[in-house]
Amino acid sequence: MGHEELLARHRAVMPDWMALYYDRPIEIASASGRHVTDGEGRTYLDFFAGILTNAVGYDVAEISDAIRAQLSTGVVHSSTLYLIRSQVELAERIAGLSGIPDAKVFFTNSGTEANETALMLATRYRRSDQVLALRNSYHGRAFATVAITGNRSWSASSLSPVKVAWVHGGYRYRSPFRDLPDADYVSACVADLREVIATATAGEVACLVVEPIQGVGGFSSPPDGLFAAFKEVLDEHGVLLISDEVQTGWGRTGEHFWGIQAHGVTPDAMTFAKGLGNGLAIGGVVARGDLMDCLTANSLSTFGGNPLSTTGALATLDYLLDHDLQANAAKLGDRLIGGLRRIAEDRPAVGDVRGKGLMVGIELVGPKGEPDALKAVAVLEGARERGLLVGKGGLYGNVIRLAPPMTVTEDEVEEALGTLEAVL
Repeated sequence: MGHEELLARHRAVMPDWMALYYDRPIEIASASGRHVTDGEGRTYLDFFAGILTNAVGYDVAEISDAIRAQLSTGVVHSSTLYLIRSQVELAERIAGLSGIPDAKVFFTNSGTEANETALMLATRYRRSDQVLALRNSYHGRAFATVAITGNRSWSASSLSPVKVAWVHGGYRYRSPFRDLPDADYVSACVADLREVIATATAGEVACLVVEPIQGVGGFSSPPDGLFAAFKEVLDEHGVLLISDEVQTGWGRTGEHFWGIQAHGVTPDAMTFAKGLGNGLAIGGVVARGDLMDCLTANSLSTFGGNPLSTTGALATLDYLLDHDLQANAAKLGDRLIGGLRRIAEDRPAVGDVRGKGLMVGIELVGPKGEPDALKAVAVLEGARERGLLVGKGGLYGNVIRLAPPMTVTEDEVEEALGTLEAVL
């Protein structure tokens, strides 16, 4: 079956609002390493990794063997009503890696569920339905996570179970404070935070939710240290800090294992998902014990933390650490960003190249610096035509997102740079 026939069947039974890349969407039929092959036999270098989810790449023996071993027991599912050895072992590892004192972990199926859980914990703990969020943010597609998503193109409903106030800081390139030096930018955003708390809330705020690097928002981030400065203000009011590490976790930023560590601050809770499962569905929350234990009603997760996903996640985490993929992300991320900035020097359509490690954004602009979404579409399509898969995002849909598997090689980075140079 070709792509056109599959696309027709897809459109007949799937929602119109499910986004598909490309004028002629493709099926990923097989994969190995950092390469995928579509349903019509064409192979591509993958620099988006299933939206940062295939963190280690494809067909990794150590992970596949662990999954097969679990399958051989016959136990794919049991639910959290029973003890799950791999779930406990994975929770122990994540709690220790988190840096959060007395940490406890709850597993979910996705980043959306993880952020919903974090919001439930924070609002219950603080007995408040008021939440602070950053402009240009994205936290998931469920009811509460859409409410705290500061990006209109992903806000499916104006209805909300929480009262949200919006704070400056995450998207510097088009911020009113963009031309300030780092320290002054931080000061301006802190002043804005204070004013928002004083004027847009009733004072008893549950939490501030931040992405250390805004993912869907186009891999944008503030200067290091902003969230530590925010935490000082939050502590004055007893407000919790939640770091959404769904895209920034597991060493992808290169310099740190968690994105929030670049700011020199320990949050009260972190959410995670995506890369931990290397394709398996898993997410979760790691939080202070008193925060995690604040619920007084019974709760569980039918599928969250099931034996298969936690076994695969343990194997993925072992692989990440044993092969020091964080260091690889730092080294090759610098090479990728440096190469793109060189390419951008004589290409006025590139307004900004930004990112950390293997999270890199290219913002495409028009003659007056205005967002140019059509150029981003042209790059997305042009890269695919030349055998490279990349992502797209940003508040205005004008940012190319690059996030290859963390096992990417020097030769593959150079290949991607050559393709992007030709396309740009």
